[in-house]
Amino acid sequence: MSLTRRRLSITGAIGIVAWALALWPKRAREGDDALDFVERMTGRAATESTQLRLLMPTVFSTGYTVPMDIQVESPMTETDHVKSIRVFAPENPFVEVAQFHFSPRRCLARVSTRIRLAGPQHVVALAEMSDGRLLMAKSWVSVATNGCR
Repeated sequence: MSLTRRRLSITGAIGIVAWALALWPKRAREGDDALDFVERMTGRAATESTQLRLLMPTVFSTGYTVPMDIQVESPMTETDHVKSIRVFAPENPFVEVAQFHFSPRRCLARVSTRIRLAGPQHVVALAEMSDGRLLMAKSWVSVATNGCR
């Protein structure tokens, strides 16, 4: 069997089609990337919710001190409260950047702080409720400099 230009072209075309098919499902479900990420990190499914709000600037000059506000609408009673909030930055060297714990009848489920980001990315907040539900919110943040060096 000799290598001809025709066989080389056919083999190349098959390789390109196989590569495109391997990437196609990922691009078709780009909106589910954060949900998939949370499921890989926690082993549980989360639901996007307006009850959890992650407020961050869409563009920030430096990745060293990016402001972040998180609020969860919850009565904070013994039977209905926020147990914890975890914050993930998938492109950072250390993916989990913050974790906060709450007690019922002690406080509001609200946090205001600053985090470091390695580059432009979606930041994902995950709130665990007392009934076992996981609420998720994400925010795109574009930073000009890497804050994780």
